[in-house]
Amino acid sequence: MARPVIAITMGDAAGVGPEVVAKALAAPDLYRSCRPLVVGDANRLRKAVDITGVGLEVRSVDAPEDGTYRAGSIDCLDLGVIPEDLAFGVLSPVAGEGAYQFVRAATELAVAGRVHAICTAPLNKEALQAAGHRYPGHTELLAALTGTPEVSMMLSAPKLRVVHVTTHIGLVDAVAKIEPGLVARTIRRGHETLRKSGVERPRIAVCGINPHAGENGLFGHGEEEDKIAPAIARCRGEGIDVSGPLPADTVFFRAVRGDFDLVVAMYHDQGHGPVKVLGLDVGVNITIGLPVIRTSVDHGTAFDIAGTGRADEASMLEALRQAVELAPEVEEEPAS
Repeated sequence: MARPVIAITMGDAAGVGPEVVAKALAAPDLYRSCRPLVVGDANRLRKAVDITGVGLEVRSVDAPEDGTYRAGSIDCLDLGVIPEDLAFGVLSPVAGEGAYQFVRAATELAVAGRVHAICTAPLNKEALQAAGHRYPGHTELLAALTGTPEVSMMLSAPKLRVVHVTTHIGLVDAVAKIEPGLVARTIRRGHETLRKSGVERPRIAVCGINPHAGENGLFGHGEEEDKIAPAIARCRGEGIDVSGPLPADTVFFRAVRGDFDLVVAMYHDQGHGPVKVLGLDVGVNITIGLPVIRTSVDHGTAFDIAGTGRADEASMLEALRQAVELAPEVEEEPAS
């Protein structure tokens, strides 16, 4: 089977994105499973190669079809939007604009079928908005670029997968937004994604909102009964193996133990906390519900170490691995 083309967006050029991309693409085994194409700025990537000492050649290409995709070099679709003197570790609207353009270009290629999946290095939300792009993050940006009305964020780490009903909104707003239809659609998206990735009958646990999942009405104002339980009943009726609402203080332990394949979290920190306890260097962010495959590192731009070569590429490698697993099958590669 042919190797899929994975478009890797370089992220915020002032952060660690260029460095983790360069380090990840120094792994020769990667090229056995995919054809990695960096969508970014070739000169910035060359600087990252120098900083990290990986000794790779950066080749500028005009289209995915021009790449050679061989270990020892990096094929870069060069948008040429990052100035030579851009400082590492400093928030910049120029870098924010660059990060936006990298995602836009990669998304257009994916929608057109010229690449088979997108893997994103981290962008900085404040820099993105300083550049005039009013999105809370990658998830919402990708939804807008693809015209997708609703998507979900899934975090994946060894022994734990979490999908979120709400993400980048305040806690009070999150509780107000949660309703049975949204919860049911989130469960279905998670179920479908796991089925596509080879889990034949996913076992799904759904968190409650309140402590002890409301303790039969003792805590909260009936949110579990009104907002969550009807969605679970609906999905069970569709044949989905789903349990809940369950107390969030124990359900993640049970999932890591092997009782569940997926946990549905109600809000950002409820789901992010347990995944990140397992390690920032092993987590992967997957946007589900898009018409294209998108995975991402599960860490930020790390301005404090950007430009030092110290950034760890483990999460990028895992994100690339999962992008390959989720990508559609490719019949053949063009002759080199």
